[in-house]
Amino acid sequence: MTDHFDVIIIGAGLSGIGAAWRLQESGLGKTYAILEARDAIGGTWDLFRYPGVRSDSDMFTLSYPFRPWRDTQSLASGDKIRDYIRATADEGGISRHIRFNSKVVAADWDSDEAHWTLTIADGSTLTCSFLYACSGYYNYDRGYQPDFPGLDEYEGQLVHPQFWPDGLDYRGKRVVVIGSGATAVTLVPAMAPEAAHVTMLQRSPSYLTSLPSHDVVARALLRVLPGAAASRIARAKNIVMTQGFYQLARRQPDRVRKVLRSLAVKGLGDEAYVDEHFKPSYNPWDQRLCVIPEGDLYTEIKAGRASVVTDHIDAFVPNGIRLKSGQVLEADIVVSATGLSLLPIGGVEVSVDGTPVQLGDQAAYRGVMLSGVPNLAYCIGYVNASWTLRADLSHRYVMKLLRHMDRNRLGVATPATPGDSGRPLLDLSSGYVQRALDDWPRQGVRAPWLVRQNYLRDVLTTPRADVTRDMRFRRAAFPSHRATATASPSVASQKGPTP
Repeated sequence: MTDHFDVIIIGAGLSGIGAAWRLQESGLGKTYAILEARDAIGGTWDLFRYPGVRSDSDMFTLSYPFRPWRDTQSLASGDKIRDYIRATADEGGISRHIRFNSKVVAADWDSDEAHWTLTIADGSTLTCSFLYACSGYYNYDRGYQPDFPGLDEYEGQLVHPQFWPDGLDYRGKRVVVIGSGATAVTLVPAMAPEAAHVTMLQRSPSYLTSLPSHDVVARALLRVLPGAAASRIARAKNIVMTQGFYQLARRQPDRVRKVLRSLAVKGLGDEAYVDEHFKPSYNPWDQRLCVIPEGDLYTEIKAGRASVVTDHIDAFVPNGIRLKSGQVLEADIVVSATGLSLLPIGGVEVSVDGTPVQLGDQAAYRGVMLSGVPNLAYCIGYVNASWTLRADLSHRYVMKLLRHMDRNRLGVATPATPGDSGRPLLDLSSGYVQRALDDWPRQGVRAPWLVRQNYLRDVLTTPRADVTRDMRFRRAAFPSHRATATASPSVASQKGPTP
């Protein structure tokens, strides 16, 4: 008999573990399973292993609100984040609900049975009454790789950060990192101390801001307050500061541009270098702002261990890269930090009664569900703040919806179709976003179809959201196959000591 669950969560990363915690905490008594395509907990933070991998959001807002971050290190390394996620799963008794190496390739809704049938890559199937996709927003199996001319002629090693080779020895090697985004500005200062030289090759500059690795306010608070209280105050402080800066950037871009330039000049001590390599043509926050801890990139540039070249690639040549200007960058290793390939709902082929659902034709309901698709939620974070802030609001909304359905003996919830839904869901001009816009749901011009990038507003409105607005409900007969799993215990009964 096919295993049936009340809820299936796709993904055992930061979002999936948070969703499971909220489900257990809800007291709804739902049976559930987490289906994880890989063989470990952690998602992004288990996959990415390149030098220096870290958060570019502070950990007080990236961490779960129900399990506050208690370290003064605000910009944490990837392994610390991975350990934090795993410890949360273990503490909540969530790990035993995870089925590893279970990549979901298809999900079909059966209106008669009122359940989803999920097909796993190995051909097995599971069913569930409600499906929650917490699989991130990019393709785990394939990073974005431009079609570089002459690549076959290159005699060195080409590496993509998403699939960093174990034991790659770059000591004493000439390294070129292609890109100017978050991954590139992380890799360059991490590799520069041991490499012969690291060159960051960019087509155009990005905005950077230097932040301290450790939160001095949190450090002071931890001396006088319990860890959880200190963390919550630091979290609130960082939310207000980051949201305030974002709003200022959108409303007064020229002012913020001057501030960012002055900070870069202060970090590098060279106005001409800043204007050549760190002065973007777009406004701040048209693309995500890149963070450099303690100005580490500037430090390596000033020390002569790293440099920036702004130019276009003409072709790869045997000993490196020839640029449009004619300059040749000699390289033993080239790192293609050229971005991600976005992928909604983990690439699952979604269908309703056998009819494929084109996600790009659907509208996003509260940024959590899809028009015309029953009992399916997905989780995606903010583009201008820590991922977890929006993810946790999504989890809480899903629990509120499930509670409403239980109380009213409703089996199916389907968002109606709005009249106007032509706006992109992801509002950034970054190349990796623009390449995938047609694959993602659209958003409308009014609530609940308008998806705002404003946590301070969302945290006030989401808990009060009317789950019946623009939502069609119907009762459903009890499935012909009864649940074969045990209902999840509450988190309270699973919790151990908080680290």
